[in-house]
Amino acid sequence: MAPIAVGDTIPDGTLSWFDENDQIQQLSIHSLAAGKKIVLIGVPGAFTPTCSMQHVPGFITGAEELKSKGVDEILVISVNDPFVLKAWAKTYTDNKHVKFLADGSANYTKALGLELDLSEKGLGLRSRRYAILVEDLKVKVANIEEGGAFTISGADEILKSL
Repeated sequence: MAPIAVGDTIPDGTLSWFDENDQIQQLSIHSLAAGKKIVLIGVPGAFTPTCSMQHVPGFITGAEELKSKGVDEILVISVNDPFVLKAWAKTYTDNKHVKFLADGSANYTKALGLELDLSEKGLGLRSRRYAILVEDLKVKVANIEEGGAFTISGADEILKSL
């Protein structure tokens, strides 16, 4: 399947996350994104070096500016279980706006056409690194990385497009 691209409608899908009361929730992407401006951030894995030290922190520190430019939701999606995402989210004690969503079986990642097979590294099927700006379910910006690169999917690139 071709990767999601500018002009496409994002697929619907259900992802898991832990709410502020530490209760596991199921979230429909379409119900969350309809009529809103959101940023979807895909990472190859929770607790991995580039994701943990560069990619996600940029969105956490840039969240206020993203919000001031009209972004309603900032969503990190990883092919991990919701318990791993909950533990990872807790490492960012200054996070106020970024939700960490689990795509445990990679179903949503596959629907986006952004799966990455890292089996040779012992990591199995994961997600490519990306940052996608969506407005009312339509892709406005699709910054999708190749391999393990981190060059175009940071918060600064999304901020430039707003």
